[in-house]
Order: sequence, then C-alpha cells, then structure tokens
Amino acid sequence: MLKQQLNFKLSQKLSPQQIQLMKLIQLPTQAFEQRIKQELEENPALEDGKENLDDEFDEEFGNNEYDDDEYDNDEKDTEINVDDYLSDDEIPSYRLQANNYSADDEEREVPFASGTSFSQYLKGQLSTFRLTDTEKEIADFLIGSVDESGYIRRSIQDIVDDLAFTQNVYTDEATVEKVLTYIQELDPAGVGARSLQESLLIQLHRKESRKDVSLAIDLLEKSFDHFSKKHYSKLLSKHDITEDELRDAIDIIEHLNPKPGGTFSGNTRMAEHVIPDFTIKIVDGELELSLNGRNAPEMHISNDYNNMLKGYKESKEKTRAQKDAVMFIKQKLDSAKWFIEAIKQRQQTLMVTMSSIMNYQKEYFLSGDERNLRPMILKDIADEIGMDVSTVSRVANSKYVDTPYGTKLIKEFFSESMKNDQGEDVSTREIKKILEISIEEENKKRPLTDEKLAKLLLEKGYPIARRTVAKYREQLDIPVARMRKEI
Repeated sequence: MLKQQLNFKLSQKLSPQQIQLMKLIQLPTQAFEQRIKQELEENPALEDGKENLDDEFDEEFGNNEYDDDEYDNDEKDTEINVDDYLSDDEIPSYRLQANNYSADDEEREVPFASGTSFSQYLKGQLSTFRLTDTEKEIADFLIGSVDESGYIRRSIQDIVDDLAFTQNVYTDEATVEKVLTYIQELDPAGVGARSLQESLLIQLHRKESRKDVSLAIDLLEKSFDHFSKKHYSKLLSKHDITEDELRDAIDIIEHLNPKPGGTFSGNTRMAEHVIPDFTIKIVDGELELSLNGRNAPEMHISNDYNNMLKGYKESKEKTRAQKDAVMFIKQKLDSAKWFIEAIKQRQQTLMVTMSSIMNYQKEYFLSGDERNLRPMILKDIADEIGMDVSTVSRVANSKYVDTPYGTKLIKEFFSESMKNDQGEDVSTREIKKILEISIEEENKKRPLTDEKLAKLLLEKGYPIARRTVAKYREQLDIPVARMRKEI
C-alpha cells in the first residue's frame, strides 16, 4: 500500500564557494599559483596587478550582489530567467565541479619531462655488443623487466615462457642466461641482478683485484646468510681471518650500492621543489611569522568589464542582445569578486592557523630541540582558533614552514601525548628523540635491545613498554639490535 508522508530533516550542506575555499586552503604555494593562473585564463573579468576595485562599481552593484531595482526592471522588460544564466556554459569550472564534488575530485594534472628513461639508457649501451636479432629481442625484453631499483625479479623460466607467448620468440634458458650476462655488464654496475647477493658480487668483480676485495667476494659467495645476519664470530671462524681483515671487507661491501637503478642520472623524474609557505624568524628573542608573498597576490576586477556594465546602465535604449551581454558580464564580475574574497580568506586562515601553532610550540621554535615539542593534536589548534579540525588538517598536511632549523612540514609538529613518571603530559616526539639519541650513543659492539632501551627510558622518567619501544624504533626506521652490531 502506497502512502505519502512529510518528514522534517535537519541537514547541513556546504555551498560551492565554501567547498572551493577549502580546496584553495589545502593547496601549497606552487599549486596555488597554478590555480590563480587557471582562473585568470577562464575569467576575463579577473586581472592580476595592484589596481583596486572601482568604488563607483561597488556603490552601483554592491559587494557580490546586484542592484535589486535595476535587476527587477531588467527582468520585467526582457523577461530574463535568472536560472538560465546561472546554468549557462560560461559558469566557471569551479562551480560546476562543486555541484558534483566528491572526496576523489582532486587536481590530477601530472607534470611530464623530456629526457632519457632508465630502460632507454640501458638499451643505448647494447650497441657496444654484437648481438644476433634473436639475442637483441631477448636483451630488449630483459631490459624491460628491470625494475626501478635495477633488479630483474623473475625466474629465467618465466622469462622464456613470456618471450614465447608475448614476443613470439622461442628460446631456451641457456640463451637467456647468456644474454643476461651482457645486461649485467651495463652501467650502472650491479644492474640486471636477480638478487641483492648477485648485485653486490657483480659490483665487486668490477673492482681492482685486492686482498680485501677477494675476501669480500668470498664472504658473499660462501657466507651471505651469516654476513646478512651479522654473525661475525661465525665469519671469523669459518674464513680463518682477523677482525681487522673482516672489518676492511665489510667496509668495502657497505660502500656498494644495494639499488643500482637508483643511481641513474637521467632527468625523467620530476624534482620536487619545496617552497615554504611560511617563514619563522627569531628577532630579539621573539618569534616573527610571515606568509610567503606568493600566497598573497594582488587581484582586481577588469576595468573593461566594469566600464561595459556602466555603459549599459547609462544607455537609454536597451536591446535584448545588450541585456544578454550584461547578464554574462554580471556573472563574470560576481565570480571574480568571489575569487578575490576567497584568496583573502585563504591568507587569513593560513596566518591564523600557523600563528596558533607557532605560539603553541614556542619553546621548540626558540630552541630547535625536538624534546621541547609539546603534545599537540589538530583539535588543540582548532579549538584555539575557532575553526573546524578539517581546516587545520588541510593547512598542516600540505604546507611547509621555513625555520631557523630547516624547512619543516607543519604536520611534523603534531604528536600524541604520554605521561612521564611525574604525571606530566609529554610528546611522543620527545620520547622518540631521546630513543634516537640513546641508540646513537650505544656501544655498537653490544647494541641495546628493545628491552634494555625500555629500561633506559624508564630511568630517564619515561615508563613505556618494550613493544612501544619497538614501535617507535620502527617508525624511526632503526633496525633491531642485532642488525646495528659492528665489529
């Protein structure tokens, strides 16, 4: 049975302008400049420069509003439907995107670069070998199988099968192995290896023949498992060598490159240039915050569009074409004025948020010692400045600040809190820093286990469990005690 009923529902929806303001806030400096450039290209009523909005225009048409009487008269004379103009194709792209906005609706422009790729670089070196047509096809396929680290992480049998199915090249494992030896002679040394052990041995065989190099080769060939696990006592016994000889061999191996593909000097990878959005300086013992000037561009309304609108108002006879044109002009002016206002709101939001963070972490910014970082979560700053947590998150996750101690990502200043033995809240960043210093100062012949590190931190007033020490150590990318051992 069908029936109709009324339901009252309270909901909150963001306007297109609010959504676009949030997207502007999360943009770092370089992306923000690109966004301004895009808007200037799409909206001819918007110009960059130091001219100010005409006061007379503001008086006649108001701030982001039209003259009601003038608009009503126009609508009566020409029966203009406002909705038709708002849905016109000339609506700026950010309004259309906002109507269908989703979490995945982000800028996805990918920069490109010219230059030689890693595989092209390797293929270019094949001209130094005399290869048959079949060997050339196999070599090209092998180079295509080399990953960005420089390894071929597939079995020879799989490669033989793929050559037959995808390249129509029928061969055997012996031939592929032979061609692989040519690939492994290419630069950078170690490329084309199927394992770390093979890559290190390829690099060692290219070195001049010396006793310590021969020992290093012997260690990797016969005792790679003991070497990788740092079982030095077993290595000394098995190879009948002194500690000094082992130390020299280890030094040679440690200077090899475990990822030979990473040494390629081609220019296909786009370099990421970090442009600080803020700068913090210490002036006479006080902190001084400034916003990167590129985040505060001078924008104004085009005088040409302004004058066209004035000319229309002053004309006595208004044709339908003129009225159509003026609706287009008003729409563009409205969009331009909104964009200018959004830029100002973005500047204000950035400064208010960063100023609050700077004051909250004043001790750190004055000293540079991470142990002085206070526990701070997004809600702490959001409550202080009276904004939403998501707004603070947008600022923290994508912005950098230039400090006297280097350029830092703002989100690095946020951390959870733990209580010390005095019952005081301390930052987990402070504990991690103390943990890091403790590991740096340990005796490398007898590195501290996680359990011993936990006891050491307890002695310093930080009662944390062994598993928590292990978690922090992994977050700091520090290996376990056995892997930190040195002879």
